[in-house]
Amino acid sequence: MGRWRMDSLERRELWTRRQGGATYEALGQAFGVTREAIFAVVRGRGGVPPRPRRRASITLSRGEREEISRGLAADRTAAAIARQLGRATSTITREVRRHGGRQQYRSDRADRRAWARARRPKPCRLATEPRLRRLVAARLEADWSPRQIAAWLRRQYPDNPAMHVSHETIYLSLFVQARGGLKRDLVRHLRRGKSLRRPRGRRRPTVEHIPDLVSIRERPASVEDRAIPGHWEGDLLSGKRHSKIATLVERHSRYVMLVRLPHADSPSVVRALARRIRTLPAHLRQSLTWDRGRELAAHRTFTVATNVRVYFCDPRSPWQRGSNENTNGLLRQYFPKGTDVSHFTQAQLNAVARRLNTRPRQTLGWDTPAAKLAACVAPTA
Repeated sequence: MGRWRMDSLERRELWTRRQGGATYEALGQAFGVTREAIFAVVRGRGGVPPRPRRRASITLSRGEREEISRGLAADRTAAAIARQLGRATSTITREVRRHGGRQQYRSDRADRRAWARARRPKPCRLATEPRLRRLVAARLEADWSPRQIAAWLRRQYPDNPAMHVSHETIYLSLFVQARGGLKRDLVRHLRRGKSLRRPRGRRRPTVEHIPDLVSIRERPASVEDRAIPGHWEGDLLSGKRHSKIATLVERHSRYVMLVRLPHADSPSVVRALARRIRTLPAHLRQSLTWDRGRELAAHRTFTVATNVRVYFCDPRSPWQRGSNENTNGLLRQYFPKGTDVSHFTQAQLNAVARRLNTRPRQTLGWDTPAAKLAACVAPTA
């Protein structure tokens, strides 16, 4: 089949259905083309729906152009037409001159030409500013997120707007290659390493029975405001062939520790976590919040070994340990789904944790978790 050409209504319908969760197969059937043709259209935009065009409020409307046409037919002056429309006389004279003069002016033709002339895109800032482009690319290669880069640029160059760029512009430059600027292979440095934006779905976590669990609802209120360091959130990050690593995130500083697990059974997990927790100063060992996974069924043994109380989230409530959930998402950049994480040594896990702990975080006012935790430890040194 030849190249599929869409009109504006089909294009709008395609993106509306895709944002609603329609598959490429279903879209192909709806539009009478192959799924490959649909994918080619989506791929060309990096999965980013085109913005609907809107007429700027300061431009002449179609109705105003019709009034201009009627005024010219009645041989009225530009100043008189301008007074009627509440516009500057120069606006009317430029409009008439631009579209054929008093004898040739037609409102329909003028409006169509103005609408076509207003079409963009404008050049992307990353395509026109080589220095800015090099800085953004270097930070992406260091695994910084676009939001971190945008905030860093504003702090680094507060008086130079030419060196500022929004995180959305960085994403679009990566996903929509027609904009120019950043190379597509930098996408692999994003947290999820995806080159297309996709509508998000939902997953329901399984609920496991934990003997003698202590609910998060019994956790002291002082833990909630994150003012006191030493309260941790934990979970397991899964890999290929049932391999897992343990992730621990300190609520106050968002400092992350990764723990290698030879096995994922509860006694093995408890021993590995206890060994790592005991390396911390006493005032940084206050509590641990976990989900309903069976890997911490032996939580009483952990508490005896570390003097750290364990609290468990409510069923299907991962948001109750949001810092850990967010960190696990960041870690997928280094451990994509399908990776056998058992091959990583503890030294390699420590190196990954170090990279996260030295990256600025928006929730910390663009400070780093390492610096935030160091400020907690310093007074006790």
